[in-house]
Amino acid sequence: MTNDPGQSEQETWTIGRLLNWTSDYFGKQGIESSRLEAEVLLAHARGCQRIMLYTAFEEIASEELRTKFRALVKRRTAGVPFAYLAGKREFFSLEFEVTPDVLIPRPETEQLVMTVIDWVKSKSFAQPTIVDLGTGSGCIAVCLAKQLKSAQVTAVDVSAKALAVARRNAARHHVEDRLQFIESDLFAKLPVAKFEVIVSNPPYITTGELATLDKSVRDHEPTGALDGGVEGTTIIEQIIDQAGERLAAGGLLAMEISPTIVDRVEKLLEASPLTRLPTLDDLSGHARIAQAFVPK
Repeated sequence: MTNDPGQSEQETWTIGRLLNWTSDYFGKQGIESSRLEAEVLLAHARGCQRIMLYTAFEEIASEELRTKFRALVKRRTAGVPFAYLAGKREFFSLEFEVTPDVLIPRPETEQLVMTVIDWVKSKSFAQPTIVDLGTGSGCIAVCLAKQLKSAQVTAVDVSAKALAVARRNAARHHVEDRLQFIESDLFAKLPVAKFEVIVSNPPYITTGELATLDKSVRDHEPTGALDGGVEGTTIIEQIIDQAGERLAAGGLLAMEISPTIVDRVEKLLEASPLTRLPTLDDLSGHARIAQAFVPK
């Protein structure tokens, strides 16, 4: 890199100059939110809140800071997702820790959370029981616990490392007392019980589509959280097959899906003992939330 801020000693590198150089460099690399990412990564390297950079523009950046920051810049331009480098991602107006062991929360998934909240609030559940299958970072489970104060939430994941992240996020947002964490392949190790809500953002990308994903997703996010099998419905089929026995009367099954598999998912729901509800579109107008319920 020309005039690399981590290496050049010809000019004085201040915090402000580091930000300006990196923002311009990120922009040339096609990174859309170049200034924001430069600020967040520099704050991360400096160990401070982003807002603190604005009072430090004239501060001279130490060699140690420049070295740390340069490593982050190189990893970002090599395709490592910004959220993994920053170690966090905002979701439903809350900040969540993310690591390469978990899928990075997406804005589309916020609608899944809203769907469950609306359903629970429209019913007369005294203490709604909710199970989040494939919880990952715990973003769905934590947000539901925050918004539904009487809810008891079970967060399930086959990955112990993902559950460790989810536990930390639950503690960060002070809902760990209403979350139970279980390492399990879907319902396999769960106690025999019925839930008012089964919610999941399961793997739904077809195996063939994986190669077409952006390299930042394909090469860095956990494949197990993305690969839904040949038709994209391998895990979804298992959830639907078991949902009828695991949902209480009046209970809801809500899953995030890909628009490319909506027809298959709707047929699976229609062939199940559940009553299918209309699939909801996301804010871009794409079919995104498949849902069904058990009539009372």
